[in-house]
Amino acid sequence: MLKVLIADDHPIVRKGLKQILEDNPEKIVTHEAADGREAVQKALNEDYDLVVMDIAMPHTNGLDALKELRTAKPLMPVLMLSMYPEEQYAVRTFKAGASGYLTKQNAPEELLQAINKVLSGGKYVSTSMAEKLADDLSTDAQGPLHEKLSDREFQVMCLIASGKSASEIAEKLFLSVKTVSTYRARILIKMDMKHNAELTYYAIKNALVD
Repeated sequence: MLKVLIADDHPIVRKGLKQILEDNPEKIVTHEAADGREAVQKALNEDYDLVVMDIAMPHTNGLDALKELRTAKPLMPVLMLSMYPEEQYAVRTFKAGASGYLTKQNAPEELLQAINKVLSGGKYVSTSMAEKLADDLSTDAQGPLHEKLSDREFQVMCLIASGKSASEIAEKLFLSVKTVSTYRARILIKMDMKHNAELTYYAIKNALVD
């Protein structure tokens, strides 16, 4: 019997994932967490075979929660599940210690496959993303510009490129507007750019935003 923790701030998503798992012939017990902080607390207090965790959650986001879990329970596999395309966060989650990355769009068809892969000790990523990663490694040893950014800077950059205002970004990421402005300044310096328009063009060109 498998024990799985599902961490997502949307009850309907947790319910959908739970239904997929319970339809599986193998017996699976699911627990739920509504944000990153609760996910970390439950994972530290229980022995889970697997954590399925969203990236964009309040209080503690999925990436920060993942890093905490990797430090406290390095052998516990974590499958990151997100609305963000693989191009945005897959590499970052693997660097932070994730065992797999799955988009919510593909979850109904691929969740069980991803879980089986991860529980067998492997890493799960879609075939198309695996090919892209291989191409990037073979053609660009230095990596793309956005790899210079911290996880938080990368989040801010993607939101800027999506047309969000500083106040909207601050509200979404639970930051002050001043802090968002500081991140924006760092991003422009690291990427050698001067305006939001340049960030937007770069993000679109590299499929980081829709």
